[in-house]
Amino acid sequence: MLKQQLQLKLSQKLSPQQIQLMKLMQLSTLDFEQRLQYEIEQNPALEKGKEIKDQDDNTLNNEFEEDFSDSEDVNIDNYLTDDEVPNYKLNSKNYTNEEDEKTIPISGEIGFHQLLKNQISSLILNKKETLIAEFIIGSIDDSGYIRRSKQDLIDDLAFTQNIFIEEKELSNILKKVQSLDPPGIGSNSLKECLSIQLSRKPASIPQIMASKIINEGFDLFSKKHFDKLKEKFDVNEDLLKDGLREIEKLNPKPGGALSGIIQNNHIVPDFILKIENDSLLVSINNRNAPELHISNSYMDMMKGYKESKTKNKSQKQAIQFIKQKLDSAQWFIDAIKQRHQTLLKTINAIVDFQKDFLLSGDENLIKPMILKDIAEKIDMDISTISRVANSKYLETPYGTKLLKSFFSESLKNNLGEEVSTLEIKNILKELIDNEDKKHPLPDIVLSNTLKEKGYKVARRTIAKYREQLGFSVARLRKKL
Repeated sequence: MLKQQLQLKLSQKLSPQQIQLMKLMQLSTLDFEQRLQYEIEQNPALEKGKEIKDQDDNTLNNEFEEDFSDSEDVNIDNYLTDDEVPNYKLNSKNYTNEEDEKTIPISGEIGFHQLLKNQISSLILNKKETLIAEFIIGSIDDSGYIRRSKQDLIDDLAFTQNIFIEEKELSNILKKVQSLDPPGIGSNSLKECLSIQLSRKPASIPQIMASKIINEGFDLFSKKHFDKLKEKFDVNEDLLKDGLREIEKLNPKPGGALSGIIQNNHIVPDFILKIENDSLLVSINNRNAPELHISNSYMDMMKGYKESKTKNKSQKQAIQFIKQKLDSAQWFIDAIKQRHQTLLKTINAIVDFQKDFLLSGDENLIKPMILKDIAEKIDMDISTISRVANSKYLETPYGTKLLKSFFSESLKNNLGEEVSTLEIKNILKELIDNEDKKHPLPDIVLSNTLKEKGYKVARRTIAKYREQLGFSVARLRKKL
């Protein structure tokens, strides 16, 4: 028996233009500048600089009637009126005319794999061994480790490079790769990484003690069983401490040492905040963004087509191409304008909400704020606020801040007042930093301590905040 059922379903589909606008919204300043340059290169109807208007443009009228009946014909007047070609400036002039246009240099990056390959020349290797060494380097992850077995490397060399070697030969070349800088690169495990680093340190009593701990007592060391280590090596506490201090100086992620050198950590702020007479003034950083306008030559083509008495098929095809480029240019300018307005509304709302913090710089004054608060304040969708906050930076007198860092959930203290989770995290960080490292505070003790200070926070929540702050459990924070 067949059954008929009526369902009412509400759905929303975004147009390609709306999707592109959303993508523009979430671009950072540098990415946005690159997108502008790309659009200018791809669309000849877009031009940089101020628009120079032709006086004759104002004399154009709407008396033109299309004298052909092709369905693809366009209304030329729509592209010849001043209203449809606004003299819109992409960048907001938040600076005087006397100031020079400034550009932001972007440093080129060299991957740490390439830096390792550059060191191969210092090794004594033949052509075949050099290829194998480069392959090994290519197998190193971002932390500086080789997470694959030797047999897997041998198989891949055979299949991808047509190089057949024995495990012994691979091990010899691997040791040579591990002799490169930084020490510990190319290790298979943390134990091997620390051991290699210690072996390249000058011999000393602390170095010898540290080597014994890593090579002979790594399991006890990883579990923080210091008393058992003293018994195993029959040493006093002072000597064990010296060895542990030597281990603390080592780098557990040698790949990060290279990445830190080559990374471009320069952050270009998207917004600039200034304080004048206890007032907050915020502006959009568009110093490198050019002014945009629609090409006058393309407008002249439109005007010439309008004034033409004969309109053949090739002219119609040409005008369709021009129409496409003009539509794209017009949409892009309008999208930039909408992006500009949305960013200004959002940042002004955030700055106003966090006024107390931005005036003083005291992070304890950051108010609890979620995306919904800003969305309701400026009557926008939460997803739009999220796109703006996730990738934008605000330059303040107290440093450059990610907008996302201003958002936090709220908790109520014993007085019924709402406090930001950032405030609780700061207190938690202070408690852990000042704890007795021989007897670190477990999560339940931290929870009780916060309750005594007027913050009712569950143990599970403490564990979550602790992990977000980058602290391990109490057992692993223990020091001798």
